[in-house]
Amino acid sequence: MDVSKVLWPTDFSSSAEKALPYVTDLTQKYGAEIHVLYVIEDVAHHDGWYGEFEKDKVDKLMQYAEKSAKKRLDQVCEKYLDSCPLYIKHIAIGDPAKEILKLIDKEKVDLVVMASHGSKGNFRFGSVTEKVLKNSAVPVTTIPIEPK
Repeated sequence: MDVSKVLWPTDFSSSAEKALPYVTDLTQKYGAEIHVLYVIEDVAHHDGWYGEFEKDKVDKLMQYAEKSAKKRLDQVCEKYLDSCPLYIKHIAIGDPAKEILKLIDKEKVDLVVMASHGSKGNFRFGSVTEKVLKNSAVPVTTIPIEPK
């Protein structure tokens, strides 16, 4: 199996972080690129949550979320991925599973390494992980995390 691109989706949780040793080991073994993805939930699609959102407030909220995500990705990459040959940071807005699957296709990723569930995991597999496992065209390695 040729592994030149590995995708590590993160929600910045301690669960997602547990996949990092596997990601770095694989990339060092194969000299692969690491694609790090964080997905911002699009709050604009929550019409009627608590009334109408003003477009400028939604835009400001999304700008803040993107700025925070860039900062967190920089911190994660600097702290944990220095020993990897190449890492590429991605930020998307939307449904996490759909955005992970889109990035797999767009970047021609060979392997996805992700935690079995994210920060809200009370089950063996989280909903995002399950959707990616069921719909990915490439192998997905899940790192088991004990449910809380």
